[in-house]
Amino acid sequence: GGCVRDRPAPGPGAGFAGDQLGYVRPSMTLTRQSTTLRRAARSLFGWTTLRPHQLAAMRAVMKRRDALVVLPTGAGKSAIYQIPASLIPGPTVVVSPLLALQQDQIAALNERQRPELRAVRISSHESPAQQSEAIEEIRAGRAEFLFITPEQLSNPERMAEVRALKPALVAVDEAHCISAWGHDFRPDYLALGHLVEEIGRPPVVALTATASPPVREDIVSRLRLRDPEVVVSGLDRPNLFLEVAHCPTEDYRWRRLVALLRSDERPGIVYVPTRRAAEDLAARLTDAGFPS
Repeated sequence: GGCVRDRPAPGPGAGFAGDQLGYVRPSMTLTRQSTTLRRAARSLFGWTTLRPHQLAAMRAVMKRRDALVVLPTGAGKSAIYQIPASLIPGPTVVVSPLLALQQDQIAALNERQRPELRAVRISSHESPAQQSEAIEEIRAGRAEFLFITPEQLSNPERMAEVRALKPALVAVDEAHCISAWGHDFRPDYLALGHLVEEIGRPPVVALTATASPPVREDIVSRLRLRDPEVVVSGLDRPNLFLEVAHCPTEDYRWRRLVALLRSDERPGIVYVPTRRAAEDLAARLTDAGFPS
């Protein structure tokens, strides 16, 4: 609600005329911004608190700065773009490579039944009619979030449609794909920096749960982030325990696995190297009394 400017401290007897003229100290602006964000988080999502790393990244988004956010899974990365997007005029484009993840996020937003959180998607799973409807929903202001895959943005016609929406923010989820997986996994991710420029270069927030310093540098370079706010939290997960057990034979490995399953009633995940191995192991476990 005011201008933030650097100014010399008032001299003796100078009073606070500057404040009376409508200047706002930066610390006051940060406090008001944090209050606004917390209020939106409570109103829209029912969250009573925001973590310091979330707030730092959200404030950068509110200031229309690019941001790179590295937070562990479960630390609330999606909120970092969702809450500011509800406060910033204009739609938000969310680029994500995983359709299942997109669907989960869209469902979570739409179940709130709030127009400022409504989300639509354009991907290979939607028919041409559904894709056109999604664009119209955003254009008419009936939806705030457009989830889209990098392949869709690579289509010049689709690019023109998205550019015409004048997005206020681009959120790039799973941003490590640009560096760690981009060359082999999703080549279109490598072009995202150029694609963002093509849609009018709105501010960009890149989100990932895993990025070493070289990967962070690669993300900043490939996305062409401009003086980004980099927010990295500790990646320690107190609820995770790691242990290595040497299994000299397949029989020993099987007995060790069964012992683990018998000792813990909770659901679990067993990773194996191939689909065939997964099918074989699932059948064997089911026969042994562990539905898999």
